[in-house]
Order: sequence, then C-alpha cells, then structure tokens
Amino acid sequence: MFTGIITAIGTIKTVTPRAGGVALAVDASALDLTDVTLGDSIALNGCCLTVVAQQAQTLVFDVSAETLRCTAGFPAGGRVNMEKAMRLSDRLGGHLVSGHVDGVGRIVQLTALEAAPGESEAACNYLLEIEAPESLMRFIAPKGSLTVHGVSLTINAVTGNRVAINLIPHTFVATTFSSLKAGDAVNLEIDLIARYVAQLLDRA
Repeated sequence: MFTGIITAIGTIKTVTPRAGGVALAVDASALDLTDVTLGDSIALNGCCLTVVAQQAQTLVFDVSAETLRCTAGFPAGGRVNMEKAMRLSDRLGGHLVSGHVDGVGRIVQLTALEAAPGESEAACNYLLEIEAPESLMRFIAPKGSLTVHGVSLTINAVTGNRVAINLIPHTFVATTFSSLKAGDAVNLEIDLIARYVAQLLDRA
C-alpha cells in the first residue's frame, strides 16, 4: 500500500526487453535507499513494482507485458514519481493507494493560474484537467480522491468525463507534473472506498 505522497523523482536509464515484458533500470539517487532491499515494493508513476536488483543508486524492476498494456508506459529517459511502500506506523498524508492502475487518462490542460496580488508567479497554483476513461467515471466525484501518476489529489469538479484538479505549487514542482503537458497520458487509480461501495451496490 502507498499514500500517494511522492518522495522523489527518478529517471528511467534503460528499458531492456525480457521474456514477457521489460526490465527498467531507474536512477533513484533522489530516493532514500538506506532501507531499500530486494523484493521491496516501490510505486513508479503510481504503479507498484518490485525491486529485483540494485546497483549503487540504480534500481531495477521487472515490468510485465500486461502492466505495460494497462499503464501509460515507461519510456527510456522518462521521469517517474517514486514512493516506497508505506509502513503501518507511517502517517497517511494522502489516501490509501494500492499501486494498481485502473486506467489511463489524458491531460486536456495544465495551466498556471493567476498569482494572487503581491505573490510571485512561482507561487501560483495550476489547473489540471484530465479526460478519464468512461468506465472509471462512476468512481470519481467532486471532493473525492484520485491518484494521478502516483500522486494523491483532491478532485475539484467533474464535467462529463473530464476531471478538474487544483495543483498547489509544491505538488507541481515536487512531482513530474512540471514536465507534463496537454496530450500526455497519465496513470489513474480510483479511490479504494469508491471501488468497494460500487461493488456492494452492484450486488445489492
């Protein structure tokens, strides 16, 4: 399990084809690796992956063909949001995130909002609008939670299959959102509570 609070940004160094998928070598030098061991779970852009090898500051992950099919992908040179699996003693600063991607959305716009009087442009918020798959919309509600590329976010508004989210400056610069643009694909994970409530209602 994860919280959706990003602790580091990594860079994919190499993508090596393997039987049934690929191996990712990720520069994780920005992540605290003192307690990372083989077999640990780390979320990359919201996708829970297992550490299969470590070479100094580089972590290696096996990614199956099914995972590649269900996510926005992991291109060589790409930047990825990273979060180590939570411990039971950790604060839950975001919301409960499983690390299982439910679908891929597409950014419609990522626009800087006007800074408040007296504030610099670096302090402005950003409007993130995402077009989500129709199949996920029943789980998405205003003021609810949505994980986007591994980041726990609060939904501001929902119109049709478009989701509007306000990004504070810290979230924008501490994640890969600062390098994303309209048209880019992003991994989405719906809220766990919404998932189980929907299943209960379907069986009622």
